[in-house]
Amino acid sequence: MDFSIQNFSMDFFKLDGKVAIVTGGNTGLGQGYAVGLAKAGADLFIVTYDTNWEETKQLIEAEGRRVEFFQADLSKRECITAVVERCLEVYERIDVLVNNAGTIRRAPLLEYKDEDWKAVLDINLNAVYYLSQDVANVMVKQGGGKIINIASMLAFQGGKFVPSYTASKHGVAGITKAFANELGDKNVQINAVAPGYIATNNTAPIRADEGRSSEILSRIPAGRWGHPFDVIGAVVFLAGRASDYVNGHILAVDGGWLVR
Repeated sequence: MDFSIQNFSMDFFKLDGKVAIVTGGNTGLGQGYAVGLAKAGADLFIVTYDTNWEETKQLIEAEGRRVEFFQADLSKRECITAVVERCLEVYERIDVLVNNAGTIRRAPLLEYKDEDWKAVLDINLNAVYYLSQDVANVMVKQGGGKIINIASMLAFQGGKFVPSYTASKHGVAGITKAFANELGDKNVQINAVAPGYIATNNTAPIRADEGRSSEILSRIPAGRWGHPFDVIGAVVFLAGRASDYVNGHILAVDGGWLVR
């Protein structure tokens, strides 16, 4: 490739002809990522735990893009294998993987239950590892691809009442770096986006707590909670050619939270 500056093109932000898997892509941030990728030109393969996907289907098809939904329990290894097999059956390739599916269980540390620890790690960390490994094998054979993990502010901090979530998001950051080291020379880039405090179902209990919400807002230089809209651009950027020399990075989209 000729790396001359004049050869840079805004087309490097486009995803025409690409196929993207988004886990948990039928609601919240995942829906935003999926629709953003469709707007950039990608066809979607969305993995969900339930079948509540009609709204997402309409949004993606309104962009003139194709979308396939697949119901799966990502805590089960055999379901992860089925995700990759089915996507290849439908599209015959995988260019982008967004590991967005996640769960959170809150309780004081001294009361935290073993089943809550395991349930969160299975979805937030183990599924990221296994799905990334399976998809990376496909991408290497294709000659390249993009894996985008969804981390969190708790990939950098400890948090309170969410030990399993914190551990999982630290793990996601580590997996991102480990995969980047091994796959960078195979034209597969692995990065993570770490959303800050975003108004989603997961943060509803915190936003409902007036004291806690005010405390959070006082530390965000932007002065507001984020919205799924705010994070879409980061994912689209990391999915396209414009980010080909970005690898192993954890990109915070947090309104300035981490620098306060």
